[in-house]
Amino acid sequence: MMDADNHSVSRNSLVIEPATVADCATILALQRLAFRTEAELYDDWALPPLVQTLEELQREFAASLVLKATLSGQLVGSVRARQEQEIWCIGRLIVHPEVRCQGIGSALMRAIEAQCTSAARFELFTGSRSTDNIRLYRQLGYQMRRRQQAGPKVELVFMDKTVGSQG
Repeated sequence: MMDADNHSVSRNSLVIEPATVADCATILALQRLAFRTEAELYDDWALPPLVQTLEELQREFAASLVLKATLSGQLVGSVRARQEQEIWCIGRLIVHPEVRCQGIGSALMRAIEAQCTSAARFELFTGSRSTDNIRLYRQLGYQMRRRQQAGPKVELVFMDKTVGSQG
């Protein structure tokens, strides 16, 4: 599997599957590690992914589809989606910093989109200074729709993709 940076992760070694509530603690630890770079970028260590509690994540599992990616049995990524009628809202795409730019994020996005068979459209958001995220989402067919201030240091970019769009 190739990504835009021409690095690859073998299809045989990367496993993407539904996560369970038993995975919550491990996913939360990876989420906090993965979002450190965002906290540094925005100089904001109170970003929601960094302060989310285990109990909040467990409640989120009840209302969301959560996928995990493992390499050799080790958690290296995750993504979530929740349905709002025909729209699936994708969030918290995380990849372990040591294996970024190897196609794992793209694979997780494609996998979650494939699982959301009732979707007419996918929506997501990321920080306006998170250029790697924006580039990935554009490569997957997402288009910017609007911006919204989320605090004194963070502006969010909202993107969407109609089912059937390239990516």
